[in-house]
Amino acid sequence: MIPKRHVRIVSLVAIVLASTVIPMQGCGSSDSGKKPKFVAIGTGGVTGVYYPTGGAIARLINKKRDVYGINMSVESTGGSLFNINAVMTGDLQFGIAQSDRQYQAFNGIAEWKAAGPQRDLRAVCSLYTEMVTLVAADDSGIQTLSDLSGKRVNIGNAGSGTRGNALAVIEAAGLDREKDVRTEGLKADESASMLQDGRIDAFFYTVGHPNGSIKEATAGLRRSVHFVSITGMEELIERSPYYMKAAIPIELYPKASNKENVPTIGMATTLVTSAAVADEVVYAVTKELFENLESFRKTHPALEGLTKEFALEGLSAPIHPGAVKYYREVGLMK
Repeated sequence: MIPKRHVRIVSLVAIVLASTVIPMQGCGSSDSGKKPKFVAIGTGGVTGVYYPTGGAIARLINKKRDVYGINMSVESTGGSLFNINAVMTGDLQFGIAQSDRQYQAFNGIAEWKAAGPQRDLRAVCSLYTEMVTLVAADDSGIQTLSDLSGKRVNIGNAGSGTRGNALAVIEAAGLDREKDVRTEGLKADESASMLQDGRIDAFFYTVGHPNGSIKEATAGLRRSVHFVSITGMEELIERSPYYMKAAIPIELYPKASNKENVPTIGMATTLVTSAAVADEVVYAVTKELFENLESFRKTHPALEGLTKEFALEGLSAPIHPGAVKYYREVGLMK
């Protein structure tokens, strides 16, 4: 678990995204006389989808400060594992996390084996599908997963969803991470420059598409690159039901060497909170997100397929009562 003394680094740009938090002397009619509630949402690296998604959620809430009395700030973090742990300690009130991490935390497996089940973890909604993406330089000789043997491959920083997925795929492909692959633990948004500089041969990145960092990698300023198919994962999908088959639309990356969509696996990206967060706060976040769905989807192309129905897919922790209240109001739950 993350100690409460952990000093959180809040990106200045993130605060601007969420709009400046201004101490309030009073609230609107629905919150008159109440102290403003300050909440934070954990996202991911600034080149990923988590960051603008969190910023969009915060903007929606901060536009209604006079209604809900809530100020939301945005934090760029290490990703899923960090966000869940910080939500559990109360350092964050909301976090964006992959559905596999949500499942593992609630059930006390993987990185949560020692700490045990995180039974106070609560789900709010699913947002979009993330895909396990493997990018390799054309001159690396990597065409299949088995070709990763002996290569320098970034699997993501410790605590990131990318790292967990990369290790699962490497194992499912019959490779030994310690013996067969020369792994690096860089943040995903550092991978593109490392690949173009020739310091790694390939990198994993679990992300929604299109993605700015991957566009940078495929631009081919020094090295031409391609996506590597991730197939033969049927046993992994059966063992871990949060995974599903997916395909990277190659039209989103015209400078990549691939000519067709690339098969891979993916999972839902979810918004999580804890049982300790007040019902009215979670209700406000859920309502504003889905009552402004059309504008929210324009935040990033990865969000274009979000519907109210998709919001309830891929959730393995109990849904927070505040979110349940909204889903019942709109007929999604009884």
